[in-house]
Amino acid sequence: MVSNFFRVAALLLLIPCCAMGQVAYDHHVVFDNSLTDGSYYYSRGFVLAPSQLELVNEKIPVEQKHFVTPPNGLRLKWLSTSEGDWGVRLEVQQRYKQGGFIGKELSLWCYSEEGLSSELSPFIYLGDSNGRSGPGGKLLGEVLEIPAGKWVRLRLPFASFTRIMENTEDGTFDSHAMNTISIRQGLDDGKPHTLFLDEITVDDGPSGEANAPAAPETIAAKGYDRHMDLTWSAVNDSHLQFYKIYRSLEGGKFEAIATQRGDRTRYEDFLGESGKTAHYKVAAVNSDYKESPLSAEASASTRAMSDDELLTMVQEASFRYYWEAGHPNAGMAIEILPGDENLIALGSSGFEIMALVVGSERGFVTRGQATERMLKIVRFLSKADRFHGVWPHFLDGRTGKVNAYFGKYDNGGDLVETAFLMQGMLVARQYFDRDTREEKEIRETIGGFWKTVEWDWYRSGPDKNFLYWHWSPDSEFHIHHPLIGWNETMIIYLLAIASPTHGVPASMYHTGWAGQSELAVNYRQGWSRTTQGDHYTNGNTYYGHKLEVGEGNGAELFFTHYSFLGFDPRDKHDRYTNYFRNNRNIALIAHDYAVDNPRKFKGYGDNSWGRSAGVNSAGGRSVPRDDNGTITCTASLASFPYTPDQSMKGSETFLPRPGRKAVGQLWIPRRVQ
Repeated sequence: MVSNFFRVAALLLLIPCCAMGQVAYDHHVVFDNSLTDGSYYYSRGFVLAPSQLELVNEKIPVEQKHFVTPPNGLRLKWLSTSEGDWGVRLEVQQRYKQGGFIGKELSLWCYSEEGLSSELSPFIYLGDSNGRSGPGGKLLGEVLEIPAGKWVRLRLPFASFTRIMENTEDGTFDSHAMNTISIRQGLDDGKPHTLFLDEITVDDGPSGEANAPAAPETIAAKGYDRHMDLTWSAVNDSHLQFYKIYRSLEGGKFEAIATQRGDRTRYEDFLGESGKTAHYKVAAVNSDYKESPLSAEASASTRAMSDDELLTMVQEASFRYYWEAGHPNAGMAIEILPGDENLIALGSSGFEIMALVVGSERGFVTRGQATERMLKIVRFLSKADRFHGVWPHFLDGRTGKVNAYFGKYDNGGDLVETAFLMQGMLVARQYFDRDTREEKEIRETIGGFWKTVEWDWYRSGPDKNFLYWHWSPDSEFHIHHPLIGWNETMIIYLLAIASPTHGVPASMYHTGWAGQSELAVNYRQGWSRTTQGDHYTNGNTYYGHKLEVGEGNGAELFFTHYSFLGFDPRDKHDRYTNYFRNNRNIALIAHDYAVDNPRKFKGYGDNSWGRSAGVNSAGGRSVPRDDNGTITCTASLASFPYTPDQSMKGSETFLPRPGRKAVGQLWIPRRVQ
């Protein structure tokens, strides 16, 4: 059984970093609200004088007074001249290519305090991920005028953005793969204009739904240290687009403060201080923006929390990511980026299983509920595609068939993802130990999986010194990616050596994982771009901490987490290092790097640190060339077992406070000018 000590690491590692389940929202919504104040992160603008365009950090400004849905919209403020030019580009948030937009037209809401005629409208251009774009047209489309002081919903058919390219190649704009919306200078009237934009979506036009949705029911609020957790029951309406959150403070009137996408029934409201009481009501809104009556009222108060309560809060929120976002058929974790709600991630599902164990043990759900979810997972996996006992990187959650997302050679087994999944299942096999029919089925099914993973097949031959990442039924070991440490793949060698049926020689730990061959050395140099640690061992000291194993000054911090979720490194050592001590030093180096802050990013420091893989994290290492100013919250929080004091400071810092927002997985400090 994974130790209680490392259960903390397992759960803290699993803090949700992106959207929960994806349904219609990711196929229809381009922009609803900005998570950041000041400027919209997914935008870019330019201006050529004497034309004028308001920009904030070269991005389109966020508007907090005029909007369709709270708490904000976008502000386009310009002056056009014949000698100048201006433009802004909205970038669609990254989506997996299996997903995409569904609909025949682009819809957006516009508002002008003075009014705007079609003649003076800016131009709009759409681009797709294939590099194609439409010919452009007036932003107002067929609307002749936006009257002063009134929100108008513009509808622009995608058919008006298509063309055949001059070289006769089929260059039709693909609205399904739309990834940019550009607004450019129109006629040069030399006068200032301001246009507010909100709710940019893709659909087939008005739904014709005559009635507003029903009001949400069973609303509840729970107060934490500085925020409220608001929940309600789902509204069953095929045209439901979002929920609108209303709040009353200190007996005041209820005001709309935010929206929540329609496939979620939870909202976190950050009040910024303890001892504050708030009252809430929720409405449901359909795709025609018809709003339901308000729900019943729920209220709660924030309160000061102890460190133990704070950690429990983070654990439970991490658990809820998997519990609430699990695929309805498979029960497993979907990939974190939006676009395909059926893209099951095998490695992440191994982390989910560990979260299930902790959730059951901590009482976040009952043992019976955890058992039911675990049964759904193992029953799905027993019918899913396997390749010599090894699951692929991605499965289709509806069918269990392989999803070759990374290309035609990715249509087979992925040994690394399987090891992360197997690690979690072995923990579950030990945890679900009661003499019931359900728990016995869990143990026996996992035992069958464990015996049928052909680790030795992925050696690519009986005399090979490495295990290999992939095998394809069509192209076999074409990818030919050897598993060589130091990185997240230690657990693969440990499980392969321990296998009761398809084991590999223990010597492969030294020839493969810790190999000293020319191939192994070149491999480490190739991805780390340094000779420090290229022979697996390092021996250098960074910020006063000796690093015995690892390239450069350590690694992305998830290297110290993934292989040790089920393998407790305390008192584990080999001829190279003591792995708890080495992991601790890597975490301390990452902490001290943030204190040193060689690139002078505002916000780095003793209580704000952690570099690792994540959204927008660049290379993820604690070195200047990889550092783009992004702190990955999971990096420091999942390091709790190694650096409890430093990680505790981070957990307190990453809780949003007035003037600062934690955005998903990442808190992004500003560069010191």
